[in-house]
Amino acid sequence: MAERTARTRVTAADIAREVGVSRATVGFVLNDTPGQTISAATRERVLRTARRLGYRPHRAAQALASGQSRIILFVLPDWPLDYSMRRYLEEASLLLDEAGYGMVTYTPHPGGTSRPLWESLDPDVVVGFTAFGPEDSASLRASGVTRVIPAPDESEGLHGAPALTAGPELQVRHLVEQGHTDLAFAASADTRLEELVRERGENAHRACLDAGARWHGADFIDGGDPGALVRRWHEEGVTGVVAYNDDVAAAVVGAALRAGLDVPDDLAVVGHDDSPLASVFVPALSSVRLDTGALGRALAGRALDEAQGRPRERGHIEVRAELVRREST
Repeated sequence: MAERTARTRVTAADIAREVGVSRATVGFVLNDTPGQTISAATRERVLRTARRLGYRPHRAAQALASGQSRIILFVLPDWPLDYSMRRYLEEASLLLDEAGYGMVTYTPHPGGTSRPLWESLDPDVVVGFTAFGPEDSASLRASGVTRVIPAPDESEGLHGAPALTAGPELQVRHLVEQGHTDLAFAASADTRLEELVRERGENAHRACLDAGARWHGADFIDGGDPGALVRRWHEEGVTGVVAYNDDVAAAVVGAALRAGLDVPDDLAVVGHDDSPLASVFVPALSSVRLDTGALGRALAGRALDEAQGRPRERGHIEVRAELVRREST
């Protein structure tokens, strides 16, 4: 037999010629087709020859034959890929991989001109972090994508799940329990996070009013020196700050220390996400810990149910949220 070049794909027909059996027999063995009367010896010869020749299945052909691409497309919001989002994606990818599915992520950008990835990828399931709008829903239908999470009749995406919005309430409650009755919200100035920042700020305001504490409003931390803002808060009597995330919390704590304030006696600050920064920062940051890994696994499980035609649970996914107490409060 002529020596193969590195670029030549080994086919089932090549294996059939080597073993001396039909192409159909090789196909039955490689696909583990049930109900076939193929001897164990022949099956072993086919598999051994496939390994020796370096056979790799043609995924496109398999997808055409089975009607499945075994690809799950996750459509992500245009947010920074922070610690929580990475944990979410890592756990979802791991679970899907164990089930024999590949995960592909796609982030549409406002004003972008590229075609939606589902129009060319042919995924088995499309998963959105937020609900799909009318235009995207129409594009999904036109592309033949029928398995979508959340479905068109599910109006709320993952970012509205109770556990994902419970953080500000935990932050406020913790500060009030520590004796702080004048609170402010430190917001991220990243415009990509505008909706989530607004949502957390509103939840913090509501929790503050429910607790009987005084609300001093929300201010943006833009990555520069927030020293003037921290001094103004101190002059207004603010003693507790609810931070959008741990990065913002670290910026506030650093500014407070540079301004000569004691943390937490003069200003207590609580972050959100419990990223690795929270525990190594000095002083260590109190923070809200969300089990976003569990969220990723749960959503991947729902995607697998959808892909394999099993009944899929709807509604919110339960995600554990807890307040981790450290030096900053």
